[in-house]
Amino acid sequence: MKRIGSVPYLNSAPLTYGIEEQIDFVVPSALAEKLRAGELDAALVSVTEVLFHEGYDILDGVAVASDGPVKSVFLAHRQRLEEINTVHCDTASLTSVNLLRMLLAQRSINPVFEPLPNYAQASELDNILLIGNSGIDFVRAPHEHKIWDLGMAWKELTDLPFVYAVWALRRGCHDEALRNKLLMAKKNGLKHLPEIIATHPDYDEDLRSAYLGGHIRYDLGEREKAGLNRFIELLKIHGHSEVYEPRMVG
Repeated sequence: MKRIGSVPYLNSAPLTYGIEEQIDFVVPSALAEKLRAGELDAALVSVTEVLFHEGYDILDGVAVASDGPVKSVFLAHRQRLEEINTVHCDTASLTSVNLLRMLLAQRSINPVFEPLPNYAQASELDNILLIGNSGIDFVRAPHEHKIWDLGMAWKELTDLPFVYAVWALRRGCHDEALRNKLLMAKKNGLKHLPEIIATHPDYDEDLRSAYLGGHIRYDLGEREKAGLNRFIELLKIHGHSEVYEPRMVG
């Protein structure tokens, strides 16, 4: 059996529908390490894992994306953006820190990025990058920070969707059966989205409905690919790593 990994976040639920028992759920940074080490054949990973490392194919047609506010990837900041000199980053994040670095660099802001010591300290720090369920938890708790939604910031900059995660397939280790399994999981997940929204244990139904039914998009179509290509262009300008051209497989 092919080995599959995904993230333990609400936003992945529609893409793993019906195959949850076959999946190893791991935070994004550790998930990428397992994929790189050959412990997985396919994983729903941050898109930068595919862009910064050779040897992956991307499953065409499937992504975790947004076309505007995403609500779970943001910079919480007490200082004005122009005054920021340090950002503490969720250590689970791979793509989001590169997106934030690029968005700030476009404004000629180049802070130091430090790891977030732990989530409990987040509200005590001036500027924090948070993602996923931890980000949702932060916004729903008392805080004194302004929230800069990175999905909205990207939309304002490019007028395109942003792709956060994709199914990365280790080249030479996937077959049609595995690809069809992942494509069918998405198809079934979207078909059963009202059921997922009604029954998923994370948060309340209103939040799940707004988040899964609106803020998160699951297609990797032409506009998403255009957004991905724009991200690649800006990574080449502002990034610090070689960028590999993505290879799509159906």
